[in-house]
Amino acid sequence: MIPTTHATTILSVLRNGHGAMGGDGQLTVGETILKATSRKIRRLSDPQVLIGFAGAAADALTLIEIFEEKLRTSQGDLHRAAIEMVKKWRTDKYLRRLEAQMAAMNAKTLLWISGTGDVVEPDDGIVALGSGGPYALAAARALSIHSKLTPEEIVRESLKIASEICIFTNANLTIETIP
Repeated sequence: MIPTTHATTILSVLRNGHGAMGGDGQLTVGETILKATSRKIRRLSDPQVLIGFAGAAADALTLIEIFEEKLRTSQGDLHRAAIEMVKKWRTDKYLRRLEAQMAAMNAKTLLWISGTGDVVEPDDGIVALGSGGPYALAAARALSIHSKLTPEEIVRESLKIASEICIFTNANLTIETIP
């Protein structure tokens, strides 16, 4: 059996119309580091929309293309685009085999999207994906509650903390922001 490739840690924070999404650079196959500078965050053709993914890279990139198409046909409505993409993802014979999770955000909305049909808007404006996700999520929630840091600073510090705990996460970060 071929070991699974992991694109491991994504964190998104949205506060008061300002947001940041970041990802580490580590890509592993099984327990071996394959690449340290992977880029897991994408700014779509609508530059106010960010997408991050965890899971098989080719699967995620396929899903990002579908999401972008759905975003165009829904006139930029993030919720509607996500729901339409998930419907296609769940019902298409080929697509339902794709394994990935995604975070999508603009200045108003942050969503967690999965292949099991979930489209979730978190109450606290924080989404974390991948192997290091639980560590980054815990750090981001603590920093969000107990500091006045910006979303970008929360993402940066939380991902650094996750990289010190999770062996599948490194500190080679890519962070994108929206207004």
